[in-house]
Amino acid sequence: MGLPGAVLRSMRPKQWTKNLLVVAAPLAAGQIAEPGVLGATVVAFVSFCLLSSAVYLFNDCLDIEADRLHPRKRLRPIAAGHLAVPIALAVAVVLAAGALLVGFANGWELGTLLAAYLAASLLYSWRLKHEPVLDLAVVTSGFLMRAVAGGLAAGLPISDWFLLVAGFGSLFIVAGKRYSELHTLGSEAGTRRSLVRYTDTYLRFVWSIAATATITAYCLWAFDSAGRSTVPWHALSIVPFVVGVLRYAVDIDAGEAAEPEDIVWGDRLLQAVGLVWLVLLTLGVADV
Repeated sequence: MGLPGAVLRSMRPKQWTKNLLVVAAPLAAGQIAEPGVLGATVVAFVSFCLLSSAVYLFNDCLDIEADRLHPRKRLRPIAAGHLAVPIALAVAVVLAAGALLVGFANGWELGTLLAAYLAASLLYSWRLKHEPVLDLAVVTSGFLMRAVAGGLAAGLPISDWFLLVAGFGSLFIVAGKRYSELHTLGSEAGTRRSLVRYTDTYLRFVWSIAATATITAYCLWAFDSAGRSTVPWHALSIVPFVVGVLRYAVDIDAGEAAEPEDIVWGDRLLQAVGLVWLVLLTLGVADV
């Protein structure tokens, strides 16, 4: 593996799928197609891709020994010895600086959010990922920051309902990820210390509560919004939304949700359900 290829793999472009959450707020506001909003959303997406890649590089440098014990992570370029730690850290610094420059060039709101994401991620990589509950909270906050980034970049108002759905939805994904890791690797695998203090029943409790709260908040928002349109598109979107959550829960329960992006890219039925939901949501937003 050449150096450019090792750097690119360590940046984990496959996981940039998570950064598509930046379109959530502009889409919910019905202004994603506006030129100024679309441009700001693209800036937020690019910034988070750069910054998250910097965090991945930094995290892999800290986790070399643990990654070498993991059946999949041992193949990562840094753990496998294809990318030297000093080079990886230098690339991480350049990516982080570039992301912050782009963010602050767009506006202080997005720049501050990116700086907060970077600080939380570095604390997580250094210490908090080993602390039960705190690791769930920090990773969840990372997803939530992505979800509000597009709105902040474009200067759009963000509703309380949106924050509830995004927050509990993020917790659902993160708790499901930990549950799958525990189910697949076991608590004593040595790849993640926080797993030692988790049980499958506790994590099942967390992702079940998060899924319930996510669906409830979405339904309340949808019924509230349905009255403002000629056709209840928002209310109709509840069906594919709930089906999508339940479909993803099948993968969690089977212990196959340790890498959420793999499910997004690989589950064709989930993609079809998501497309139906997106169409209904878009129709609802356009009809308000």
